[in-house]
Amino acid sequence: MRRGHLLTTPPYEVETALKRLGADLRTARLRRNITLVEIAERIGASREVIGEAERGKPSTSVAIYAALLWSYGMVERLGGLADPTTDAEGLRLASLRERRHARAPQALDDDF
Repeated sequence: MRRGHLLTTPPYEVETALKRLGADLRTARLRRNITLVEIAERIGASREVIGEAERGKPSTSVAIYAALLWSYGMVERLGGLADPTTDAEGLRLASLRERRHARAPQALDDDF
C-alpha cells in the first residue's frame, strides 16, 4: 500500500482505531477542562492539528498523539501498545519455531 493511499483511505480497522483514539483524547481534554488553544500551546502545536488528532485524521503525527497522552498524564499507556509479552499471535508463531528436541553434542575435532 502506498503511503498516500494509507493517509487518504486507510483500512477500516485503522480508521476506526484512530477515530476512537481521537475521541478518547478529546474526552480526556474536556474532563480536564482544557481548551484546544491551551493544549496546543502546552505541546507546541496548532489548534487545528489538535482538532485533527481528536477527529482521528490519519496524517496526524504519532508525536502529536504521544504529546497529548503525555499532557494528560497517560503516556505510560503508549509503551504497552506493542508489548511483545502480550502479543498472542507473535508468541504463537515463536513457539512454532522453537526446537522440539535437543541436538546431541558433536565431538570436538582438535586436528588443526
